[in-house]
Amino acid sequence: MSTLKITKKHHRHLNNPFPSTPTYLPIVQGNLFINSQTLPPNQNSPLGKDFQLIWSTQNGGYLSISHVSHPSKSLWSTIPGQAFISAAMAETEVEESRGSFAIKDRDVHLVCDHQSIEDIILINQFDDFQLDYLDLDHLKTNSKFADSPVLIITGHIFSKRTKKWLQSSSIYRSASARYWVLFDQKENNQIGFKVKIGQPKFQLHHHSKASPSTSLGRYRRLRRKLRRHRKWKLGWCWFLTRTKGLSINSSSEEELGESNVVETALEFNRVCLTYASERNERFFGFGEQFSHMDFKGKRVPIFVQEQGIGRGDQPITFAANLVSYRAGGDWSTTYAPSPFYMTSKMRSLYLEGYNYSVFDLTQPDRVQLQIHGNAMQGRILHGNSPLEIIEHFTEAIGRPPELPEWVISGAVVGMQGGTETVLRVWDKLRTYKVPISAFWLQDWVGQRETFIGSQLWWNWEVDVTRYPGWQQLVKDLSKHYIKVMTYCNPCLALMDEKPNKRRNLFEEAKELDVLVKDDRGEPYMVPNTAFDVGMLDLTHPLTANWFKQILREMVDDGVRGWMADFGEGLPVDAVLYSGEDPIAAHNRYPELWAQINREFVEEWKSHCTGKEREDPQEDLVFFMRAGFRDSPKWGMLFWEGDQMVSWQANDGIKSSVVALLSSGLSGYAFNHSDIGGYCTMHLPFIRYCRTEELLLRWMELNAFTIVFRTHEGNKPWCNSQFYSNDKTLSHFARFAKVYKAWKFYRVELVKEAAQKGSPVCRHLFLHYPNDERVQSLSYEQFLVGSEILVVPVLHKGKKNVKVHFPVGETCSWQHIWTGKTYQKQGCQAWVEAPLGYPAVFVKVGSIVGETFLRNLKNFDIL
Repeated sequence: MSTLKITKKHHRHLNNPFPSTPTYLPIVQGNLFINSQTLPPNQNSPLGKDFQLIWSTQNGGYLSISHVSHPSKSLWSTIPGQAFISAAMAETEVEESRGSFAIKDRDVHLVCDHQSIEDIILINQFDDFQLDYLDLDHLKTNSKFADSPVLIITGHIFSKRTKKWLQSSSIYRSASARYWVLFDQKENNQIGFKVKIGQPKFQLHHHSKASPSTSLGRYRRLRRKLRRHRKWKLGWCWFLTRTKGLSINSSSEEELGESNVVETALEFNRVCLTYASERNERFFGFGEQFSHMDFKGKRVPIFVQEQGIGRGDQPITFAANLVSYRAGGDWSTTYAPSPFYMTSKMRSLYLEGYNYSVFDLTQPDRVQLQIHGNAMQGRILHGNSPLEIIEHFTEAIGRPPELPEWVISGAVVGMQGGTETVLRVWDKLRTYKVPISAFWLQDWVGQRETFIGSQLWWNWEVDVTRYPGWQQLVKDLSKHYIKVMTYCNPCLALMDEKPNKRRNLFEEAKELDVLVKDDRGEPYMVPNTAFDVGMLDLTHPLTANWFKQILREMVDDGVRGWMADFGEGLPVDAVLYSGEDPIAAHNRYPELWAQINREFVEEWKSHCTGKEREDPQEDLVFFMRAGFRDSPKWGMLFWEGDQMVSWQANDGIKSSVVALLSSGLSGYAFNHSDIGGYCTMHLPFIRYCRTEELLLRWMELNAFTIVFRTHEGNKPWCNSQFYSNDKTLSHFARFAKVYKAWKFYRVELVKEAAQKGSPVCRHLFLHYPNDERVQSLSYEQFLVGSEILVVPVLHKGKKNVKVHFPVGETCSWQHIWTGKTYQKQGCQAWVEAPLGYPAVFVKVGSIVGETFLRNLKNFDIL
């Protein structure tokens, strides 16, 4: 019997267009039992210097944690009389196809859903309490709180007796395991928690008619079978020695007959933490999400993967699923999830580590965290406002550095075609006086045609046939203060068919032994879009320096930025140099990928001399799409990946706004999307091509994001482009100037993000958390900083929008095109928004607003 089954479906050509929803472990609910001999009826325990834990036996017993500044406000509490720790032993199936994954809970063999609390004890780091059970050296990560006590809650979880699973009518079994929950202060505003489950013990009960020796023999045979379970490896290691457990025996000997305690070498591979939530509590965050802002009522899986094509929007999802298994994705699939949330009640929590987890918010009165493994750790955050919570969260996970000013000064022109094409388009843009920061030339490595469109040769060197005079092109653009940006990713394609290669990076990586391996020890050829690739093993000690040298050669040619693509597709059966569990490593991989790129940026700057060291115009930047919880620490800039060229809600212009705002709530301060989207579908019966109207509206939207960058899409020939005609060029020039008009404020917001983690583009909830209408907003409107309100047109053919003016400040909002002011808080109004005049407002009397309007007049926009 194996706990993990992996099903590969890369090469299936016809698939179920309506794949089933992955099955999850049902929400686990049980009772709480109290040992009245060892527990006081009420107990108030300090948690460090700034938090307290209250224990009460009322209504069956509960725990509550609060900050000493607001002792009556619970940051985290259990449900009275109900178990908050539970565990299960289940089988897992992972279906994998070209970067898309479906993780399913299959047969559940054992659930310990009831819980006892036997002790609540405060200890400090010098106590010798239970040191044979706990490795306390791992608890203190901050010397500031090293002397603070650690609170330990101990007891047992157990199941009620059942015949199921032992396949014998004469044997009943009840199972139990010891658990430990630890709380300790990490920062002034953060409590750390850790949950560890011991090994299960089974109590065998024999009917008098059955032979105990026969029954025990059957059980031992079963135990031998179960030893073949594949054990899950944890990404962090604090562990317990094997200890004797509690036998739960609620029935009489007369009923049960003889009893035997059986110890096994099995481990639980599901741990659940359950706690209270209010019915009207809204849950925000969970990383970059594309379909929803509020997740109350949903079950949110946290696993890095392709976002999907369509994600439920039809008919495109149908077509994508039909051609490639689960390629359509669904509302939950994302490149950059994070096991973090904040709520409308100013509660916040995040998980540490990288194991697969599910946040079950389907019940109105509770949250249940389910993690694959036998332990769980995380932090509970305190904050008086959403912005405070983000500041405290990013204080722990890390924040991005300030972006180079050049990349936020004008348009980043994404295009392809070679040297002559770039020069021709540059001439056009100069005619229209477009402020340009950079040309982003992703096809610098050369291009080939595949069944999904134009794709790159994944061999990170310039293709001198496509870009003759590459170094001269870079120099000529640089003389006009225009940078060149390129493209790379952590995968390498076979180069046998490329005629003009100078290096074969795949063969070099293979020779160096830095590619991810399969179970035979060979390079793992990962199916990706239309071809197979080798994937860099980022855990190998030689990988980073080897790839940094590739980046160095690119930068030595004058390149100052690049897209660091992919990072979400590590196979879950890969063999890594580190030997770590590939399922946990899968979520860590995009952070490692960002770290290599970021380290190169810092190392390059430190080794520069003269002008390159002093001139901020020479600073490097990279942007990426895949991420996890700590990615804001390593990534410099993010983009939202491959949106459809559509108006639809789950994958298109609307979803780009949801992703922008949800990621901002999760610590991703700098994010943006491709102007016009990326994914184009041109089939006989299903066609998604970028229309001119969609392109123009997307320009208006992205003029108010951190970076104003175009992309031709995967099928440029059937998409409307910024250079298509006079109308598109004029509109592009107009909104590149609008973008430049608030550069002064953008620079200020970049500094704020680097210092506090505050996003540039903000959901109104960050500033107006008590406005119930604001809490229900999704993609309809957003703030730039706190001073500019943007209400984009996101529906085809619409020329007006409905605007909500939030409750919470005694300020008026001024429409930038007409000068009309809106003074009433909480009111809604329909505002005209024809092409070229999106609904944008500034605060009346705001220095930012007045400067922005003055700059628009100077650019002849107003």
